[in-house]
Amino acid sequence: MLREIQGAMLDLVEERGLDATTVGDIAARVGISERTVFRYYASKEHVLMPGQQNLIEALVDHKSTSSGASGILEDLLSRCRELFALEVEQSDFRRISRLMVKEPQILRIAMHQERSLVKALSEALTQRGQLGQLRALLVAEVVTAAWRVAWQTFGQREIDGIDADPVAIFDETVSELGMLFPRA
Repeated sequence: MLREIQGAMLDLVEERGLDATTVGDIAARVGISERTVFRYYASKEHVLMPGQQNLIEALVDHKSTSSGASGILEDLLSRCRELFALEVEQSDFRRISRLMVKEPQILRIAMHQERSLVKALSEALTQRGQLGQLRALLVAEVVTAAWRVAWQTFGQREIDGIDADPVAIFDETVSELGMLFPRA
């Protein structure tokens, strides 16, 4: 059911655009009620990118066994990679990625969700006493940026007709990050 709802949402956004797509349209396309859509998703934006909320919950709940900002960052990037691979496997990642590059409004929605991730993750790291406020914020920003850069790079390659493996792009992103800040 979840895949049908998301598939209908993607079809409609590709056909009409995000603004012209309503939850009623999604429900009608799948042959269910709007109420059923809302049983699974909080909004049409959540239908479009359900993995974002899962990412927030999984990273906030992740208890790093490492100490210090570098170790915690490495742990979180590893967990993020697992979630990235799961997102690729469980959703229509290619279509969402292309839409994100083509439709600025979808990118803005993703950025809003990313702000929620940064806030929730930095607060969790601080509240658990793992990092001070500034370091927690920096770690949360870096993890979020790695996710975003990998996703946007993949989307652009898709639009350019370049066959690419999203998880390999995530790995490349983390590797480049390590080269930028080798002592971090």
